[in-house]
Amino acid sequence: MPTKKIHQESHKTKESRKDSKVKKATKAETSQIKALFLEHYKNAKTELKYRNDFELLIAVMLSAQCTDKRVNLITPALFEKYPTPQDLQDASLEEIKECIKTCSFFNNKAKNLQAMAKEVCEKFGGEIPLDREVLKTLPGVGQKTANVVLIESQAANFIAVDTHVFRVSHRLGLSYATTPIATEEDLTRVFKDNLATLHQAMVLFGRYVCKAVNPNCAECFLEPLCKSKTTYRC
Repeated sequence: MPTKKIHQESHKTKESRKDSKVKKATKAETSQIKALFLEHYKNAKTELKYRNDFELLIAVMLSAQCTDKRVNLITPALFEKYPTPQDLQDASLEEIKECIKTCSFFNNKAKNLQAMAKEVCEKFGGEIPLDREVLKTLPGVGQKTANVVLIESQAANFIAVDTHVFRVSHRLGLSYATTPIATEEDLTRVFKDNLATLHQAMVLFGRYVCKAVNPNCAECFLEPLCKSKTTYRC
């Protein structure tokens, strides 16, 4: 068999294995999933604590690979010490690190927080820019962070894919994508609207019901629509 054909057959085999693991949700099932999420989580909000867009951005930046519970333990003292971007820009980097040292990757996050504050002061007059592409130009702010900030601050029609959303969307057969960005594109395409609420719903659902290990299937309103119990990681 020619090499090219062997590679094609190998690719088809991988695809068929993938398809055999999780069946793609049908259009009707997707509509049902969306309706059930909106019914059960109609008032879903982030569990991060904040009082303004500056604090929200900091909290979201700190939450990367860290629990919201841990972030909420860190931020009260941090916000009190550095209430404005100017205060954070002028702070000692070592003092910022000391404030967030119980957070994962605190060294890098401290550098990003200070660099973010500096740019906000120098380029945006101390105000957090509420445009996704502009937000993404700030140090330490990628698409997921920008989306979460705009979802929470502006109820923007975006969805952000963290580990919970990634796992839930794959278990329900809403996406086969292997990256958060591609998964976000799939979810945006199939859900279309109410994305801000659906994002919060999927986060809370993944955190408390559709957990990575030992999901609470007996309490799950989506159990009849579940395609897999696999522990998906993004």
